[in-house]
Amino acid sequence: MTQAFDAAKLAAEYWSTSIIDIHPGSIKVRGFPIQELIGNVSFPQMIWLMLRGELPDAAQARLFEAALVASVDHGPHAPSIAISRMATSCGLPLNGAMASAINALDDVHGGAGQQAVELYDSIAGRMQAGATLEEAVEQGVDAFTLEHGKYLPGFGHRFHPVDPRAIRLLSLVDESVEQQSISGQYAAIARGIEALLKQRKNRPVPMNIDGATAVIYAELGFAPELARGVFCLSRAVGILSHAWEQRGRNERNKGPMPRQMSYTYTGKPERHLS
Repeated sequence: MTQAFDAAKLAAEYWSTSIIDIHPGSIKVRGFPIQELIGNVSFPQMIWLMLRGELPDAAQARLFEAALVASVDHGPHAPSIAISRMATSCGLPLNGAMASAINALDDVHGGAGQQAVELYDSIAGRMQAGATLEEAVEQGVDAFTLEHGKYLPGFGHRFHPVDPRAIRLLSLVDESVEQQSISGQYAAIARGIEALLKQRKNRPVPMNIDGATAVIYAELGFAPELARGVFCLSRAVGILSHAWEQRGRNERNKGPMPRQMSYTYTGKPERHLS
């Protein structure tokens, strides 16, 4: 009897969780009965509840939702979107196409938001230690580029001279600062980086979508790694949309570029076995 009890206790504790409590006829998410959440909270609020343990207030939910909406898609030239379309044309079902595409959202394609939050946090830490905003920004940027190279996540864009998504998000951030629903510290840090880059490069290097959403996630208290996680949730919407559109075209085995376009061969010229 004791052994059976110990085994049951071990099994119950093996996957212990504070997220959900399920029993026959009862589902509670973070303590809330699911039937009270259904129809009363939005999907962004539900994401927040799952990740943070409490529901966001109205101002937090609005800003969080704006960041999620802004990141859903960036066209078929974005690697993750292109992968979803190619995978669908190769016969994968929607879930397979989505998994293939989401797996590409790693450090290079998809990690800039997390990296920008890490950069902002390092600068905030220097300010907390007594540095001025300008000093902390310069020290933080120099330390980041020394460790990671010259690419600075969240600033500049190879396609947009000025990223329209960032402009709108930053205006919402400014409204939230005026309403005192967020501190504005991370917005000031990000703009300080913009100013430093403009000074050093003698031209504007505006914040992009990753830098602006990183401001929002940092202002809302999300850990850097969660900035990438929620970006994946957002971009999954675009990935699904493109996979579904491609599914309806009945095209087979689409590669990364049209067959009519050649690639460049850089190997040895034709040769033969002696």
